[in-house]
Amino acid sequence: MAQVEIRKVSKSFKTGDVLKGVSLTAGEGEIVVIFGPSGTGKTVLLRLVAGVEEVDSGSISLMGRDVTDAAPETRGVGMAFQNFALFPHMSAYDNIASALTARESAADKIRSKVEGVGKLLKISHVLQHAPRELSNGQKQRTALARALVSDPRILLLDDPLRNVDAKLRYEMRLELPSLLKNAGSTVLYVTQDYKEAMALGDRIAVLLDGDFVQVATPAEVYLQPATLGVARLFGDPTLNVIDAEPSLREGQPVFNLGGVSLSLPARYAHVAGKACKLGIRPEALAVDETPSAESFPVELVAITPLNEKSVLLLRTADGHELLAAEPGNEEVSRRHGPAFARFDRDAVLVFDAASGRRISPTSN
Repeated sequence: MAQVEIRKVSKSFKTGDVLKGVSLTAGEGEIVVIFGPSGTGKTVLLRLVAGVEEVDSGSISLMGRDVTDAAPETRGVGMAFQNFALFPHMSAYDNIASALTARESAADKIRSKVEGVGKLLKISHVLQHAPRELSNGQKQRTALARALVSDPRILLLDDPLRNVDAKLRYEMRLELPSLLKNAGSTVLYVTQDYKEAMALGDRIAVLLDGDFVQVATPAEVYLQPATLGVARLFGDPTLNVIDAEPSLREGQPVFNLGGVSLSLPARYAHVAGKACKLGIRPEALAVDETPSAESFPVELVAITPLNEKSVLLLRTADGHELLAAEPGNEEVSRRHGPAFARFDRDAVLVFDAASGRRISPTSN
């Protein structure tokens, strides 16, 4: 049985429709990341599940119980939202303990659980501080600790690492999955950071234009994006997109780039004659100083070293600009000017130019 079941939920404000009949389920102990750009309604959806906002239509069930019209305090969810919502007159310790105090838990149990979650989230040293004495990152972790401390069956997390510094954010990406799994909660986790979504989610629900465009595992979303829009949201540097209308040459689909005819895998023969957009991720492009089979001439315009990788800006003979990514720092060995590029044909994504939907290859 699904722990969370959202069925055809819609929500509008004076500015227009925010959610247009969205549906989503989350199983027991599952972490579902709700991902999308700012302003797509991710936080609104969490607030509807929590009962802070009322749905216009549709229904919400938690642990098999319809809570569409239930009061927030009866829904049994833990929440940590972007605005912290800490009690200013309480210490961090008392803020975290408030969820347990409301249940009249024993003092020694409260102390043990608060200190435990404080240690885990690296805020033990500020537990006696008032919110005004905390950094934004410490406030965010205090709000997260308050949501976790009562071991909720359902946990709603609204971008809880947004105000955490880069180093701690990286560490928390590594630690949070096991933390949440150990808690055993079913989690709806909102973020607009694709790396965070990939690291934390059992599944990712991509929210665009008021509806879920794709709900799938992180690997499926990255390797088999439902639309061009989804593909562009995942990856840094971003996806290269090439307009093409493939044709068949001796049964092999081919397209033109930079004045050179390049082939696609035979399983894309059915796209011949269709207006398409080809998606090539930068890591699927390789750059050489000498030509090879299926390579095409480019000009190496710029190199941006990023320590763990280098990003190369390429320009084809017909003016297309492409990005390639190579592991390591290639700034010393690379020289600007003429070069040759080739791409991993098996990594090419093909999208319908009109609808933006990914075109699946045929099985061979």
